[in-house]
Amino acid sequence: MIPGMNPRKMQQMMKKMGVQQTEIDAKEVIIKLEDKELVFTSPSVSKVNMMGQETYQIVGTPEERELETKPEITDEDVKTVVDQTGASEDLARKVLEKNEGDIAQTIIDIKERNY
Repeated sequence: MIPGMNPRKMQQMMKKMGVQQTEIDAKEVIIKLEDKELVFTSPSVSKVNMMGQETYQIVGTPEERELETKPEITDEDVKTVVDQTGASEDLARKVLEKNEGDIAQTIIDIKERNY
């Protein structure tokens, strides 16, 4: 808001210009970047509609979080390795984790006993 201006008058002026602003009761906002996340906890979020164009304004202090690059190893991945090698599920999962989820390399390592 503009200092010294009546908030009600400001709302009226914005309405005349075709600008509508709505407050959103957000608990958390996460912006995912290529190498990290910006997490706003208890932010003040406004949705602004100006001549049909919607934008969102976030006010708050972000916390930076590093993205986890560890691949997800599913039960289906483990089953595929077990079916192909005859290894136990524990061994299949252990070698899959070592190979960062690479199923083909895991099968080769188990067959050649490189684990």
